Amino acid sequence: MDTTVADPEVSGDDFADILATTRDYIRTVVLPREQEIADADEVPADIRAGLADLGLFGYAIPQRWGGLGLDLTQDVEMAMEFGYTTFAMRSLFGTNNGIAGQVLVNFGTDEQRARWLGSIASGEVIASFALTEDGAGSNPAGLTTKAVRDGAGWVIDGAKRFITNAPLAGLFVVFARARPADADGTGVAVFLVPADTPGVTVGPKDEKMGQEGAWTAEVSFQAVRVPEDALVGGDEDAGYRAAMTSLARGRVHIAALAVGAAQRALDESLAHASTATQGGTVIGEFQLVQAMLADIQVGVMAGRAMVREAAAKYHCGEDRRIAPSAAKLYCTEMAGRAADLAVQIHGGSGYIRGVPVERIYRDVRLLRLYEGTSEIQRLIIGGGLVRAATRAAGSR
Repeated sequence: MDTTVADPEVSGDDFADILATTRDYIRTVVLPREQEIADADEVPADIRAGLADLGLFGYAIPQRWGGLGLDLTQDVEMAMEFGYTTFAMRSLFGTNNGIAGQVLVNFGTDEQRARWLGSIASGEVIASFALTEDGAGSNPAGLTTKAVRDGAGWVIDGAKRFITNAPLAGLFVVFARARPADADGTGVAVFLVPADTPGVTVGPKDEKMGQEGAWTAEVSFQAVRVPEDALVGGDEDAGYRAAMTSLARGRVHIAALAVGAAQRALDESLAHASTATQGGTVIGEFQLVQAMLADIQVGVMAGRAMVREAAAKYHCGEDRRIAPSAAKLYCTEMAGRAADLAVQIHGGSGYIRGVPVERIYRDVRLLRLYEGTSEIQRLIIGGGLVRAATRAAGSR
């Protein structure tokens, strides 16, 4: 495998400025309005415009296609900042930079990239990654949505569930089975379907446990006709590879989000422990409270190091399978434990709506489900290790 790493599009100094500006915007603009976002179940228009002005709708899209051009090692530093506040903010631009946008970046034709990536990077178009179905979540091989050739184009029929940003989308990146799997490939294709195409129907937004303001919905495709140039890469078998590639990269990003959320849970817990009292004693003086704070801190530090290592290995091509899954598994599980401990440290107040750790507790639960469940990550890691060991044994 070629592990040569090209020079970054954004220098270290320039990236430091981007990161500092992003952090300042999150801490001074978004954090004070977290409850407003939760109550309205919507990110206000002025915050969306501010995020666009910062270039965040295209921060991970190459500069030649209109984005900032951050690589994955830089992406995870940004994601740890995104995770520090309500996930609704990141959700607005997450699919543009991640699982949807990266399909176009890595598998689209030059014409497809020129048609869509500029609008995606600016935030004019929000792209949704339409993969998940009732019977096909973490494993896209089980897709039932079908695409059938018809004259000079394709007709798509099927339904998708839990599609992030579906109510806002201008473009759906739709995965469908073009033919049965055979020796030539999986037969899973991916198509670019504008949201206003006849036959596309978006259901009402889902009522979720948490992550208010981050919208998901069902999307149905009934006799949706698209032209031949809607087939990503012009390849009927590109869909499975595109999904696996985008999801693996996305797993590192989600791991970094989890670290950011855990850090916020720790900071909120420290602030509470240093001021709240029981029996006239500040609770931070209690050794069992200190032990809980220590456990969160250890998890955050381990997660941050793991995310950075996984991003570096993905970026250079050394490991784009096991390391992303390991980081996603550990960090999302860690964030769940951190949020639980944070609620415990807060006591009864941690169970009250409007207290940040209560929101964090609900929000981070989803991290263990999307971009592949924790169980799927364990299968990827364990299976990959066994296959590597088998190959090594066979070469002796």
